[in-house]
Amino acid sequence: MNDTKLKLMSMSEAEMIKDNKKCRDMMSPAINRIKRGLDILGSITGMIVFSPLFLLIYLVIKIENGGKVIFSQERIGYQGKPFILYKFRSMKESAEADGKPALCCQGDKRLTRVGRFLREHHLDELPQLWNVLKGDMSFVGPRPERKYFVEQIKAINPDYELLYQLRPGLFSPATLYNGYTDNMEKMLRRLRMDLDYLAHHTLWLDTKIIFLTVLSILSGKKF
Repeated sequence: MNDTKLKLMSMSEAEMIKDNKKCRDMMSPAINRIKRGLDILGSITGMIVFSPLFLLIYLVIKIENGGKVIFSQERIGYQGKPFILYKFRSMKESAEADGKPALCCQGDKRLTRVGRFLREHHLDELPQLWNVLKGDMSFVGPRPERKYFVEQIKAINPDYELLYQLRPGLFSPATLYNGYTDNMEKMLRRLRMDLDYLAHHTLWLDTKIIFLTVLSILSGKKF
């Protein structure tokens, strides 16, 4: 593991880790309550508006292979506590039959035909509106990760735990600018972006991230 650390962590990254020790959520409790209220309102509105799309996606997944429509997976979230994240299933049900967690990568053969379309257009994430309503997640925040990968990231940069101050997000600046993570290098880059978000986030920044992400999805950008 020490050799891996030396390969993955440059001097500038080591300096950033030191600086991030002071990284704290600067948003006031009152503003955080407003953010939570907006999450509740937005998630309820979203589930109502997109209910026809939910039904359509349910039908096409069932027609394609008749398997489970909703995929659930444990992730690490607010205050470091695990929660169950929901998605429309985009992979074959035997995707991790060997029990070993694996990241989705470009050209991944585990993706179904419908699943590939859903994932490319981020439609597989829609059930996470329920996670937002429950309070597991927020509309904007760091994307939640599985414990298996969290431990690998923390072994290189323990400041990952600073993100536990925030609820994970449906939208994330790191996803917008860094795309999906399919290797450790991208995970560490995502962490740097998430820590920067932690130190500087505001309701205005959240609004901007949502707007830019939706605009990118509608324009056909592949993350």
